Amino acid sequence: MTKRLALLIVAGLLALTGCAGAGEFGAGGRTLVIAIVSNPQMNDAISLSGQFEKTHPGIKLKFVSLPENQARAKITASTSTQGGEFDAVMISNYETPQWAANGWLENLQPYIGATPGYDENDFIPSIRDSLSYRGSMYAVPFYGESSFLAYRKDLFDKAGLTMPAHPTWEQIADFAKKLDDKAAGISGICLRGKPGWGENLAPFDTVANTFGARWFDQNWNAQLTSPEFKQAADFYVNLVRQYGEVGASSAGFSECGTRYAQGQAAMWYDATVMAGTNEDPSSSTVVGKSAYVAAPVEKTPSSGWLYTWSLAIPKVAKDKQAAWEFLNWMTNKDFVQTVGKTYGWNRVPPGCRLSTYQIPEYRDAAKAYAQPTLDGIDAARENNVRTQPVPYTGIQFVGIPEFQDLGTRVSQELSAAIAGQISVDEALDQSQKYAQTVGDSYRETK
Repeated sequence: MTKRLALLIVAGLLALTGCAGAGEFGAGGRTLVIAIVSNPQMNDAISLSGQFEKTHPGIKLKFVSLPENQARAKITASTSTQGGEFDAVMISNYETPQWAANGWLENLQPYIGATPGYDENDFIPSIRDSLSYRGSMYAVPFYGESSFLAYRKDLFDKAGLTMPAHPTWEQIADFAKKLDDKAAGISGICLRGKPGWGENLAPFDTVANTFGARWFDQNWNAQLTSPEFKQAADFYVNLVRQYGEVGASSAGFSECGTRYAQGQAAMWYDATVMAGTNEDPSSSTVVGKSAYVAAPVEKTPSSGWLYTWSLAIPKVAKDKQAAWEFLNWMTNKDFVQTVGKTYGWNRVPPGCRLSTYQIPEYRDAAKAYAQPTLDGIDAARENNVRTQPVPYTGIQFVGIPEFQDLGTRVSQELSAAIAGQISVDEALDQSQKYAQTVGDSYRETK
């Protein structure tokens, strides 16, 4: 564990840059420094933060908002070294159980229990459980997601195509081929190719799972050159190279979101949270033109992932009660109402609270995707998405500390193959070496 922890810390430190210390006192009172991932839902929260400051006159908020890959590195480095830069951090269900076990996070259960109306039982059970360690929550969810496929109903109707409720990847590849129209600037499908274990590996790992692949066998032997892994990688790379978006090797969630919302893709496989952006009139030209179906499969009953962006308090935070007041504001039922009434109900953070799906205005605005989102989150169980046993937890990630570095390295190889710089075999051969080094360290400690 010491070796693995050191690797994680070093990987994070490589990306760490200077930051003002957390919990500073300013002229207006206490300033909380919050590290947050930059995406539309988080930006909405930042824009509404003045409401929190108004009702908490002794607390000022300072956000450090960064793109996903940069935010992960910075937050990991600060939290793992107990640097104290941040009073609250945005992390996921990948980090939460590991960091709780390491003693890096504050146990939030006492704060939850002392906050009337917070109602932890309102969280979707799979989301709540993924943020818990030994029965206590160590992070609270801002939004939750699985993955599903968005497709343009108008383009399918025009081409005389019918999308099944539970498509296979072979069917999706056939649809992409028929709908790809480079002359009109419309790709058959948009798939992430951007490097990052939370970028292209998220969708790719669901493809690998349903094709029967795994990262390690139960003896921690790396499996990245197995026939199943190679079949999945060949399929993914060929699909995005032939019928995917222009510049796919540098396209992540945000880039695909922009393309799809601007009518430049016939299908998009990604996080269920995408639907709010697709149906937002202020940013999308395809509002009302999409339908949403389950993540495509190959050999398994389902194939979606389970993920949640959440907020946690580092153990070394100076004013934990003030930090909890902010977490409570950003993750409680009232915040959902505030976003819906301020920006529109399509902008509400989804996949988190069961009560959200009982709000009439939200149910009406999200009728195209609310149930597929809930179905995807419910179906995202490890026994539904795998064909072989594994020694780790996680669906679209391997739940070990080294995966931030290992996954990033493998994602870079996959991206290079998508760019045509190397072959899939070359990418997997190098990836196998990276993975075997990690696997060897686990066999040594068994």
